[in-house]
Parts: sequence; C-alpha cells; structure tokens
Amino acid sequence: MIYRKAFIFINIVIFFFYSATAQVLPSNNLQSEEDLKLYPVLWHQLSAEYMALCYQAFNAARSTLEMELAKNRLGERLAIVTDIDETILNNSYSEARNIVEGKSYNFADWTKWIDEASATAIPGSVDFLCFAASMGVEIFYISNRTPRDIPATIFNLRYLNFPFADKEHMLFLADGSSKESRRKVVAGDYKIILLLGDNLNDFADCFEVKDNIARAGAVEKFRQEWGRRFIVIPNAIYGEWEKGIYDYKENLSPEERAKVRKAKLKTTVCPEQDSNLHSFSATGP
Repeated sequence: MIYRKAFIFINIVIFFFYSATAQVLPSNNLQSEEDLKLYPVLWHQLSAEYMALCYQAFNAARSTLEMELAKNRLGERLAIVTDIDETILNNSYSEARNIVEGKSYNFADWTKWIDEASATAIPGSVDFLCFAASMGVEIFYISNRTPRDIPATIFNLRYLNFPFADKEHMLFLADGSSKESRRKVVAGDYKIILLLGDNLNDFADCFEVKDNIARAGAVEKFRQEWGRRFIVIPNAIYGEWEKGIYDYKENLSPEERAKVRKAKLKTTVCPEQDSNLHSFSATGP
C-alpha cells in the first residue's frame, strides 16, 4: 500500500513538472530570435565569400567613378553618397554580443555600441572612398544614426582613415527615416555619381514600400543601375527585407513570427511568377 501511494505521488510530481516546463521551454521547431541571427552573423564574420562580394561591389564602384571622372569635362562638383552601417562600417560584433547574451536588438545596447566607436571597416570601403577623395570627389554620409551619434561616428571613421569624416559631411536622422530629403540637399550643390548602401532605401524613395514583392518590382525597374550608379553591399543580418517578411507587424509573438516565416517559404516555382522557367521531360522540350 505504501509503495502504491509512493508510486502515485511520484507520477503526480512528474506530471506537474512536465506540465510546467512545457510552458516555458521552447518548442523544438521554434528558434529564438537570437538563434535566427547566428548564421547570418557568422557569414559576415567568417565567410570569404562575403569579403569577395564586398570587394566586388567597391571594384564596380571604382569603375563607375573612373568613367564619371573621364566624362566630367565641365568640372562639375561630384559627390558620392554612402550609408554607414553595414555599408562601410561592420557592426556584426554588436549583434554577436546579443546572441551570446541571449538578447534581441535594443536601442540602448545599440547606442552603447556606437559610443564605443569600435566598428571595423567593410572590406574595400576605405580604399575606395580615399581614392574618390584623392580625385576631388566629396563624400557625404547619409545615415539613420541620430545626431547625438555624430561625435562617436566621426571618431570611428577617422580612426579607420575614412575621408571627409566631419560634421559638415554627415546627414543623420532628423525628420523621419526617409533619406530622400537629405539626398536632395546634396544634389542641390553636387552631381551625385554613386550611391552606396546595404538597404534599398539608401538609393531612392521608390523603394520605401512595405511589401517585399513591390520592392522587388522596383528593383527590376532599376536593373541597369545596379553595379553602376547603385552599389549594394550585402547584409544578411537585418534590413527592410526582414521587416517585410512580417508585413511590418511589430507586435507578433515569437510563435506567430515563426509561422509567418514558414508560410512564406517557397518550395516550388510558380510558372506564372518566373518567365524563365520551362518544363523538362524525358522526351525533350
């Protein structure tokens, strides 16, 4: 009788233990937001392919620059507009800290990281911008960092030997996140020959839409500009593309976000969506 009561008691304890832990332990199919960033951060920090893509981008930028310099017989004032974060400065270390500490991105930690001024240069960025400056081209840094970040940013850029690292060449976040008005300020006095960025919003306001399909359509319209006037630096860690996955819904739970991600995966190609797709059969086309 005693053994039977003990057996029942043990089973009750086990039942309540698993009932409680089931509510706090994540599902095997549910990755934390930090885990989702792990491979993109490792790719940025360890992948030789990432480095090659960066060099490729700045090599393409130099080709455009040299062509524009050769055409500039009237002596127009030329300028390059560049984003900062993940375009010329590598902040993957900040995201790596979040992963190690089990945190998601938050503005307070991001501000502390900026104040450290310890971001490194994206491969090829310093050499390219210094070459442009040596040819008489001015560099303007249009970033959605806040005005309070300007001193630390200047320190970081100067430490890495970026040219024109001064307050006069920095147009930071003011009246909204759109960069179009700031680009127009530069265009009022200079001919902008190149735009550098890791996000489509760094290039034109037509990309500022909350739909990844519409963004892709806008990319198609500018297909002749990529690698010429528009130079994209790869960024798999974050960006508007990520927000677009969730249709800019910021209050989704981790479970809801996981469902959205899986729902938007494509396992087959729809012929109506890909004009290049053709069927294949054993008997030939």
